[in-house]
Amino acid sequence: MSTPSVVAVVVSYNRAALLGAALDALAAQSRPLERTVVVDNASTDDALEVARAHPSAPDVVALKRNTGGAGGFAVGLATAVADLDADLVWLMDDDTVPTETALEALLGARDAYPGDVTAMASRVVWTDGSDHPMNTPRSRPGASPAELSRARAAGAMPVRSMSFVSMLVDARAVREHGLPVSDFFIWNDDFEYSTRLLRRGTGLYVPGSVVEHRTARLVGTDHDPGPRFYYEVRNKVWTFTRSSALAPSERLLYGGSTLRRWARTVARSSDRGTLLKSGGRGLWHGLVRRPRADTEVLAGVGPAALSVARVELGQDADHAVAERPAARRSAAAPAAAPVVSGPLDDHRFSVLLPVYAGDDAAHLERGFLSVTRDQTLRPDEVVVVRDGPVGDEIAAVLGRLHELTAVPVTLVPLERNVGLARALEAGLEACKHEIVARADADDISRPERFAVQVPLVAGGCDIVGSAIQEFDDDEHAPGMVRVPPTGDAIATTARFRDPFNHPSVVYRRSAVAAAGGYEHLDLMEDYLLFARMIAGGADAHNVVDPLVLYRVGAGAYARRGGRRLLASELALQRTLHSEGFLTGPQMVRNVVVRAGYRVVPESVRKAGYRAYTRLRGGYEPD
Repeated sequence: MSTPSVVAVVVSYNRAALLGAALDALAAQSRPLERTVVVDNASTDDALEVARAHPSAPDVVALKRNTGGAGGFAVGLATAVADLDADLVWLMDDDTVPTETALEALLGARDAYPGDVTAMASRVVWTDGSDHPMNTPRSRPGASPAELSRARAAGAMPVRSMSFVSMLVDARAVREHGLPVSDFFIWNDDFEYSTRLLRRGTGLYVPGSVVEHRTARLVGTDHDPGPRFYYEVRNKVWTFTRSSALAPSERLLYGGSTLRRWARTVARSSDRGTLLKSGGRGLWHGLVRRPRADTEVLAGVGPAALSVARVELGQDADHAVAERPAARRSAAAPAAAPVVSGPLDDHRFSVLLPVYAGDDAAHLERGFLSVTRDQTLRPDEVVVVRDGPVGDEIAAVLGRLHELTAVPVTLVPLERNVGLARALEAGLEACKHEIVARADADDISRPERFAVQVPLVAGGCDIVGSAIQEFDDDEHAPGMVRVPPTGDAIATTARFRDPFNHPSVVYRRSAVAAAGGYEHLDLMEDYLLFARMIAGGADAHNVVDPLVLYRVGAGAYARRGGRRLLASELALQRTLHSEGFLTGPQMVRNVVVRAGYRVVPESVRKAGYRAYTRLRGGYEPD
């Protein structure tokens, strides 16, 4: 039997002294670890310095913001599995101090068990040596005599769930089932994750492996949590309704015990009003919202976001093409090549920015600086397409773009105005890199935009958009935020409207080419392209944070109507129907609603648009 590579993951937040004790204990294990990873959740004390200065030289992952225990363990698991190629990952909090033989006892039980083991848990004690009620594994209901016998022979017992306070996980299970749900933030992330892994996998509790959980007080899961009761309720609702971790009978079993524990918590609370208010809010959000993907929640936390994307998006890349439905196309539609998603080795990227005579020179310069000088992750090149002749002011700005940034700039001058679709096709041809970020000459990208989106595309996505925030002229007085759909809702939404905000997208050139590229369709070329990408099986995602400030200005709502746009709308609907993207009833609905929107008076169009934006999750900041 080969010796497994074991990597410990410690999630740290503002407990510098306890972190030092945990790292000392890990370094003193009788069975040495291959590596130790410390995920620092943007601590404000000396925890990060303690980790970096520790004699054991752990791999330190410093996140840019606090992602909670859920996000920290997702990052740590991804780092251990995707970057360090661990066979087993040992998870624990920064207030967990393992005894000297804790790991040796876990591995001994694993070797003695006659079969594969998905995850293992240690006995968790408090500082006085008594069992800690906060970290008691749940025994496996209905375990057969044979299962019990095999576990006893290994000095263990079969369990259905376990906590992240000393949990040893097989990396193969991580690759198969993914990572913890980062959107949980805190509480129940370990319950959902362990039950997801162990629904069909084997989990063992090994009392011979002992760790000390140095919480401030010896309390159980029914102690008064105050406002944090929100997370307890919301995350349990998500586990029972949004996760595949539990069988229907288990949802009834654990749901009943959860309700009894909540009742005890409220009864013992000294501030029941706070608990009821927080719990009610958690119940509502658990029912009406769904957890976001890890790649979305952890976008922008730093380079570790790419490791998360590699695990979450790359785990089934070899099988992705066969599972995606082929698009039905008319004979006139461009032939689609298969879309193959998977992590990229080359993370360099281009920015594609078109400009024409109708743009404003000052807006062009500000937009250009926002995608170069102002970015925390700067592009490797900017390709500017001059769509036909421009005035002297724009020409002057184009002539000195090289002076505004150290980023290489390629100017693609077109002799005549050919329209946005053909200009973008010319620009894509000039781009040197597979990853391409779109930008418009009059919009402003927030500094974190590329740091959020590019790792997602490099990790396996074919296209990633974001919310946008409208503004008139003053970028410091932004208005309505237009929130795009996420997850499965992207494909559903695309049957009625464009699911992406075009100036916000980052995509792979190969995925655009596989869909036939941009085809000229006046003011609708982006929607047509994105629909074809979705029909061809592109891995599409949206970030709900507004990463682009979108200039609306005078005449914005006038441009959304009129005969010209009506003609394009009708052509778009005919094309998508002929290619099989829309059913007959969907096309009829779209013609009635969308085409009707193009011909109503501008005041009605503006009011209807803003009302619909709010209905779909749009909002104006406080």
